Amino acid sequence: MESKGISDAFRAFMTEAPAHAQAWAQLVSGLAEASALDRKTHALAYLAVLAALRLESGVPFHVQAAKQAGASREEVVSAILVGLAPAGHGVTQALPAALAAYDAE
Repeated sequence: MESKGISDAFRAFMTEAPAHAQAWAQLVSGLAEASALDRKTHALAYLAVLAALRLESGVPFHVQAAKQAGASREEVVSAILVGLAPAGHGVTQALPAALAAYDAE
């Protein structure tokens, strides 16, 4: 797995529990393959869920995935803000990390 944008916690998970990390990666990959959504839409939806659940540590990695799938900066911002009405202002906590990750390259 590429380590760019991966949080210290997830990096430790991959290093200290490689069998579990591999099983997790297979699950995630299988779920993405089963999705009827195209790669970009799936990546943007994933960002919306991360923001709604306040899982900011995963945002940089998944912003890069969305960007590689063709998402614009504006689409990334919009995806994060999808949850504003149902989840509240907390979704905005993901914006700084998302913008920094998008602008990094």
